[in-house]
Amino acid sequence: MGIANLRKIIWSQFAAAMGMLRSAIERCPEALWADQSNVPAYWYLAFHTLFFLDLYLSDSEKGFAPPVPFTLSELDPAGRMPDRVYTKAELLDYLGHSERKCRGLLEGLTAKEMETPCTFGWLSLSRVELLLYNMRHVQHHCAQLNLMLRQKLGEGSRWIPNTEW
Repeated sequence: MGIANLRKIIWSQFAAAMGMLRSAIERCPEALWADQSNVPAYWYLAFHTLFFLDLYLSDSEKGFAPPVPFTLSELDPAGRMPDRVYTKAELLDYLGHSERKCRGLLEGLTAKEMETPCTFGWLSLSRVELLLYNMRHVQHHCAQLNLMLRQKLGEGSRWIPNTEW
């Protein structure tokens, strides 16, 4: 299998995972969005997923900065929460940012770069393994968000099997 096909396959599954996250954010009713009886709150779980999606599309945490209005609070060792509840629109914009970042990364990824180490203070993987790790993290939290939707609405977001390059 050539590198071009591998990039397409990774994009197909990663974009599908991000599409499922988009659906989970869009489907969340306002009453559930900031409901503090859910721990973590729906909005925060979606934000956490997006923050690490963006971070893990980088080589390390050094020099990483999320787009405005988001902060580095997720990296605070004391577990500091964001200063406010982020809106659906803000999180959907953040997801768009990460979709573009992921696509751009994959479009230019060479076989050699796939083997490049990406090192975080808590994790060290090759670029290709980090992409798969990141995709699993997104799906893990999509499952949590969908469970919350099913409990409140009786149904979750739709399954997306793959996405075209």
